[in-house]
Amino acid sequence: MYSLETRELTHRFSKNEIILKDISLQVTEGSIYGFLGPNGAGKTTTLRLVLGLLKKQAGIISFFGQPFNENRIGVLRKVGSLIESPSLYGHLTATENLSLLQKIYQCPKTRIQEVLNLVGLPDTGNKKASQFSLGMKQRLSIAVALLHSPALLILDEPTNGLDPNGIIDMRELLKKLNRDHGITIVISSHLLPEIEKLVTHVGIINKGKMMFQGTLSELKQKEQQSSVVIDTSDEAKAMQIIGNNGMAPEIRNGKITLPIMAKERIASVNRQLVNDGIEVYEMSIIKNDLEAIFMDLINN
Repeated sequence: MYSLETRELTHRFSKNEIILKDISLQVTEGSIYGFLGPNGAGKTTTLRLVLGLLKKQAGIISFFGQPFNENRIGVLRKVGSLIESPSLYGHLTATENLSLLQKIYQCPKTRIQEVLNLVGLPDTGNKKASQFSLGMKQRLSIAVALLHSPALLILDEPTNGLDPNGIIDMRELLKKLNRDHGITIVISSHLLPEIEKLVTHVGIINKGKMMFQGTLSELKQKEQQSSVVIDTSDEAKAMQIIGNNGMAPEIRNGKITLPIMAKERIASVNRQLVNDGIEVYEMSIIKNDLEAIFMDLINN
């Protein structure tokens, strides 16, 4: 079952400005879904639409197999979210911030300390939220989103502005929520290396269109495999020599690219280029990683 699904979700801010076109998300229950795209690709707009923060113009949105429009209140009781910047009362403590929402959600008071422990803020005492570091504010905002024990957590760029330690802490927290508490997580980001360490499923959006959707392993298998990159003093002559040896070189980003081959053959190519008077500035193996695949998708 899908915790969240959209079909042909389309949105425009003006007649001639289409922000999203036919976005179809499929977030598998129990997954950590990385919603990836460069800044301005439409990630936040999509998440605001599925949560009802923007009025839907066209398309279908459903949560847990139920249409959102017909089951709005029931659905939102099962969804926690953090969109853009944290929304906290700066003059209140962490406990006081949560106490306000505990009354609204009508959940047990014991839940306040539970979520504070869960996000790593067990004892902030009388410290006001305005005095928190950005990482602490992000953690408190996630505690707010978890207060009513949601089955689905939607987070928009939760690592924005965090230092490396803060990013690692956030990653481990999200893994724990998914692994130990069975919470399905949707996380948007443009920090590709970090997302690669976290997610099980990926959706890539660019200029308002979905470029890919599937598991992380499917994404890695979909595009280029590991390759050999060569930078020389005479690209045209090097291409000819390599081609005459039964290989199929390509030019990518101004460098010669070949399919991965045995180390002995790489050495042979290098030796032949040098013997023919071509200077070899670089010969390296580029491994297939999420960032390379992502750039290839959005550039082509």
